[in-house]
Amino acid sequence: MSKQEEIQKLEVEIGELITKLNGLRKENPSQEVANYMFSTTTGEISLHDLFGQHDTLMVIHNMGQGCRYCTLWGDGINGFLPHLENTMAVAMVSKDDPVLQRQFANARGWRFTTASHGGKGYIEEQTVSEGSKNMPGVVVYTRKGNTIYRKNASVFGPGDLYCSLWHLISLAGMGVEEFTPQFHYWKRPEAMEDGGKNVL
Repeated sequence: MSKQEEIQKLEVEIGELITKLNGLRKENPSQEVANYMFSTTTGEISLHDLFGQHDTLMVIHNMGQGCRYCTLWGDGINGFLPHLENTMAVAMVSKDDPVLQRQFANARGWRFTTASHGGKGYIEEQTVSEGSKNMPGVVVYTRKGNTIYRKNASVFGPGDLYCSLWHLISLAGMGVEEFTPQFHYWKRPEAMEDGGKNVL
C-alpha cells in the first residue's frame, strides 16, 4: 500500500470515528448547572442571560489575551460566527478584566459576546479539563425554562477538531513543531516603498 493509499484509508476511518463521536455526543445525558454570574463592560450578566433568544449556548473558554493559541481559535470561530448564531448563542469567557477583554476582541475584529469569570466560580466548576482552572475549550449548554444543563464539552489544542488551520498546514507536512501562531504576521521592513505613513 502506498503512502497516499494509507492516507486515504486513514481519512475514511477518521470520518467514520467522527460520525460515531457525533452520535455519542447527541446521546450524552445533560447535567444541571448553576446560573453563574459574569462581569462585562456594562455590568453583571448571568449564564441564563447569555442564551439570549436561543435555548442552546456555546461558551468558548479562552485563556485570555496573553495566549496566541487561544487567539488562533478565537479568530477561526469568529469566521463561523454567523452560521453558529443562526442556531445557538455564542459567548467567549476568560479571566481577563472586561475592559481589556473587550479591547482585545475589538482589535481582533471578534464579534463574540464577551464576559469575564475572573478565574473563579464558573471556571472552577465548569472547566473543560478536570483540575485545570484556565484550560481552553468549549462547553455547550441547553436550557428549559430557567434550568440550565451542560450538554457537551471539549478541550482545545493543536490538531483538534475545532481549528481547521492545523489540518490545512498538515497538508504541507507541518505541525505544532514547525508552526506557532502569532498575533501579527506582517513585519515592517526597514524601508517603506510607499513612504511609510499611517502604518498600523
